[in-house]
Amino acid sequence: MKIKIVFASGNSGKIREASEIFDGFEIVPISLFPEWKAPDENGTTFLQNAVIKAEAAAKAAPGSIVLADDSGLVVPALNGAPGIFSARFSAEATNESNRKKLLDELSGVADRRAYFLCTAVMIFPDRTVISAEGRCYGQIIESCRGNNGFGYDPLFVPEGYAETLAELSEDEKNLISHRGKAFRKLLTFKGSSI
Repeated sequence: MKIKIVFASGNSGKIREASEIFDGFEIVPISLFPEWKAPDENGTTFLQNAVIKAEAAAKAAPGSIVLADDSGLVVPALNGAPGIFSARFSAEATNESNRKKLLDELSGVADRRAYFLCTAVMIFPDRTVISAEGRCYGQIIESCRGNNGFGYDPLFVPEGYAETLAELSEDEKNLISHRGKAFRKLLTFKGSSI
């Protein structure tokens, strides 16, 4: 029987990625727990927001192993934006509107370097907490390419690649993605305790 991990996310793309990376485990979305209420992500860092989500999920699913992450795109030329506000960068907060705002903000900007950052947190039934961080460096291109990803994936070309994250296969993306790196660190328990 597979060990269950309750994932504090309603994002179907993230749930799919977690299920592929945590191969051999059963990833259960937090939405299956009626006690779940999405918390206010009012932290000022990715780690704080990941802990807020993990703690709320642990309350809603007592006795479970809980996984949460906070991830985003960091663009140094935009002073780190969208950063922790990546999912709600634009007023409409849709993938399409967020990508459009990013391209608008980068219009005429020569330095298009960027990186995705993921901070992942696991809380175990004995209240042990571990965390790990993963990063994926690359560039923002000027128009969307590819259909495999979500969020900013169609605009992001990772270092060493000609394709965007949205043009790579799921297996290729999971090998190099920020979330893949953070989740694999958790699997080997090499995250730092918080």
